[in-house]
Amino acid sequence: MQFGIFTVGDVTVDPTTGREPTEHERIKAMVAIALKAEEVGLDVFATGEHHNPPFVPSSPTTMLGYIAARTERLLLSTATTLITTNDPVKIAEDYAMLQHLSDGRVDLMMGRGNTGPVYPWFGKDIRAGIPLAIENYDLLHRLWREDVVDWKGKYRTPLQSFTSTPRPLDGVPPFVWHGSIRSPEIAEQAAYYGDGFFANHIFWPKEHTQRMIALYRQRYAHYGHGAADQAIVGLGGQVFMRRNSQDAVREFRPYFDNAPVYGHGPSLEEFTRETPLTVGSPQQVIDRTLGFREYVGDYQRQLFLMDHAGLPLKTVLEQLDLLGEEVVPVLRKEFAALRPAHVPAAPTHASLVAAAGGAKDSTVHAVDDVTGKAPEGATR
Repeated sequence: MQFGIFTVGDVTVDPTTGREPTEHERIKAMVAIALKAEEVGLDVFATGEHHNPPFVPSSPTTMLGYIAARTERLLLSTATTLITTNDPVKIAEDYAMLQHLSDGRVDLMMGRGNTGPVYPWFGKDIRAGIPLAIENYDLLHRLWREDVVDWKGKYRTPLQSFTSTPRPLDGVPPFVWHGSIRSPEIAEQAAYYGDGFFANHIFWPKEHTQRMIALYRQRYAHYGHGAADQAIVGLGGQVFMRRNSQDAVREFRPYFDNAPVYGHGPSLEEFTRETPLTVGSPQQVIDRTLGFREYVGDYQRQLFLMDHAGLPLKTVLEQLDLLGEEVVPVLRKEFAALRPAHVPAAPTHASLVAAAGGAKDSTVHAVDDVTGKAPEGATR
């Protein structure tokens, strides 16, 4: 079981002070949060991808590459890689490069995003969102597994004898999660490839999440990747903690009431009752998180959203101390005791390399323009 945090990189006014951080401050804060995550023993740091205010993470590979250079163990991920509006060739190249620089400490979560105008900004039609996700990922999947690709599709120019470079580290592509809140087509896509499915159910009741994951598990087994309970599942969630639950509620309420993603709708009490948002003591967070297993089954990754709604960096770092010291150690022990032996652990680069029969040099050498042959002993 992997535990970590994800950020959407929002720049939001702190309602208790009226101050809004600058973009520079927010970017630096995201780095500080990632470093703190490794310090307190978390497994994963994931960043979203946005191309509009009030968000700053427009270049996840830049952010994650910088964090990779300053960490040793932390697994670096995306909370959304926009498979619809990014060129799959560029995704293949950028994340393979990051995979090499981080010594394999990288995976991706594919998604369509939640900002409609991003489609025309990048020359795409939002009405083709699902077909774009399907076609682009099909190409990305091939680019990482085939040295030479000939390809023709509907939404980008054809490729002829194309080799994406660098090739994946050790001959093994980064693991891919397909993230979705509401689209069964994405659950189907994840199942078809035998990839992970991440249900970021931060705004939805458990019944919806339960149906989505049940569909993914059923189709994962249908495609012959394993039993339904062996499918690779991840969940999102958001928490705010203080040692005393009343203090947590009192401190978080003004942030909830004024945040663009929460405020002026259901009350804090209604929202915490109907969604995974947990505001209270560390023990309440432990109990609530363990309860997720009751309706999704055994799963492999739990990511928490903790740096949103205008919370100042100091408060977020305090939250991470509580998460790393009091919550995650208990969750690790409890989830490990509950998980049957046949249910796989969360995938890592090492486990994927082992499953592939060991590492291999995946370097592709250019063909000689005169002879049309690769150098002796080299692969193409």
